[in-house]
Amino acid sequence: MSETNKSRLERAQREVSPRKLEKQIALASASCTVFGREGYARASVDALAAEAGVSTRTLYNHFPGGKAQLFQTVVTWTSGEVRDAQLARLREVLDPARPPHPDDLERDLVALARAFVGLMTEHPNHFALVRHIHAEADHVPPEVLTAWHEEGPAPVGRAVAEAMSHLAGAGLLDLHGDPAMAAAHFMALTTHTIVQFTHYGVLPLPPAETDRLVGGGVAAFLRAYGGTGTGPTG
Repeated sequence: MSETNKSRLERAQREVSPRKLEKQIALASASCTVFGREGYARASVDALAAEAGVSTRTLYNHFPGGKAQLFQTVVTWTSGEVRDAQLARLREVLDPARPPHPDDLERDLVALARAFVGLMTEHPNHFALVRHIHAEADHVPPEVLTAWHEEGPAPVGRAVAEAMSHLAGAGLLDLHGDPAMAAAHFMALTTHTIVQFTHYGVLPLPPAETDRLVGGGVAAFLRAYGGTGTGPTG
């Protein structure tokens, strides 16, 4: 289980002084702005320090690993925020204790996809960072890529796969023995499609077009994975 941001903050409060923690948070917040604007490779330590209004010496005092440590800190934190939001929406829409009626499955899957898509608007800084991670994967340190994946995409993928397994157990889906693959296909056909068309939220689509793409993605998913008595209505 990934560490929550709440527990991460509580641990930091035990380990460092309030003044030092306040400075670290300010540095991380400023760095999020710079990394979101410039990306990882183009962001310099001088620019990161200047955005926070501190010297480079102060930056290294708080983050000895420099730019790489700051980027990992920022990505880990924002990924945790988005992960927790995604998991909350997943629990709200697909309660394993109350599987939907077969006639409502498509509606609920569309609602889940729309909820995930909406997070791009609620967390623009995070998705700006992710956009740069994908564009600069060959420049981002491998340990940072691993930390990002384990903090956000991996636990969310596992949770969606578990939700799909519950639906399969209720006879609503046929996962062909591979819940993880089904979850990956659901995300690819819905949220990832919107991510690509909007360039991670930079160029939002008209609501009607978003609805069309999400609905079409869910319909395609159900054609591949719908159980007996379920399937797309369109």
